Amino acid sequence: MDPTHSEVSFKVKHLVISTVTGYFKTFDASAETASDDFQGAKISFSADIASIDTNQADRDNHLKSADFFDAVTFPKMTFEGVLEGNTLKGDLTIKGTTKAVELDVEFGGVVQDPYGNTKAGFELEGKVSRKEFGLTWNYVTEAGSVVVGDQVRILANIQVVKQA
Repeated sequence: MDPTHSEVSFKVKHLVISTVTGYFKTFDASAETASDDFQGAKISFSADIASIDTNQADRDNHLKSADFFDAVTFPKMTFEGVLEGNTLKGDLTIKGTTKAVELDVEFGGVVQDPYGNTKAGFELEGKVSRKEFGLTWNYVTEAGSVVVGDQVRILANIQVVKQA
């Protein structure tokens, strides 16, 4: 993976009226493939939970706590899957719970950069239920709104570099 040209983010509703965006600043991804179009490629991904960043330190610390990701006990989020058509199908593990997920994939193609490296780019998007992974903390306001929505959008732009 080319970390300089890759990012992993998530979006979740706050109070039902707005969306909060966060990023994992430290992550790794790889793709093993025998074809130039990456069909059937085996994809691996991991993110360091401690690297979560929502641009608000108190919220980040709460997300790292046992109320949410429990970064001390479960320091990584992982994914193992296979690219089939425009869908990445595989197993996502968060907080010790593994669930099958599907992400939509837009394959950007393969190019050679100015330094002679062969690179491929992908945009991925999907949704997961945070509660299915044990991220169940919430609070209901006096007006009946929940503080954190259940559905989390996962968005990633990943660039990989061909290894010799």
